[in-house]
Amino acid sequence: MVTIAKKDFPPVIKGFESINRYWDKRHNIIAAKILPGEYYVTKQDEMVCTVLGSCVSACIRDAKVGVGGMNHFMLPLSDDGNWGGADDLVSTATRYGNYAMEHMINDILTHGGTRRNLEVKVFGGGKIMSTMSDIGNKNIQFVQDYLAQEGLKIIGEDLGDIYPRKVLYYPYTGRVLMKKIKDLHNDTIVKREEAYQHDIEKKPVEGDIELF
Repeated sequence: MVTIAKKDFPPVIKGFESINRYWDKRHNIIAAKILPGEYYVTKQDEMVCTVLGSCVSACIRDAKVGVGGMNHFMLPLSDDGNWGGADDLVSTATRYGNYAMEHMINDILTHGGTRRNLEVKVFGGGKIMSTMSDIGNKNIQFVQDYLAQEGLKIIGEDLGDIYPRKVLYYPYTGRVLMKKIKDLHNDTIVKREEAYQHDIEKKPVEGDIELF
């Protein structure tokens, strides 16, 4: 089995130095692990991985040149727990969702991608605890509305349900491996998403705030 030391990894695209990259022995490839609020774009033959609860990930790539990436985001809720929908252009939720999608797409285009060649797969939005608000469904609604408005076709998806998901994405080839986690042994995913939700509600999408 081939193993590549971290010091020998090809350099990341500028701006993604903080993303955790490691050698995945099981899949024999360099992997980049993204957490809630992060995204990663690569021109290399790498794997991008994350675990989703009620958050959504969009996996987007240029199918001809292989540059692509994955994000992991959630919409902030208003004080009453509602969200105005994708047509509410002044809402924090819509601005945040646009931010999450547009920055990744722009990085893909900046590094060789062409809009007409983009293919999209989307995952997540599960209602993983019955006591949680249905933010997962709102995340699904947003990402579907956004992609439709931008004229980007979804060629694959696994959305909703009640289970967390582990997603492994290969931007260079477009391959996705996804597993629903039906035996949740701890509340790490829930706590991580609750902390992320609290964080984004305190950080408006403006000025010098960095959400990723």
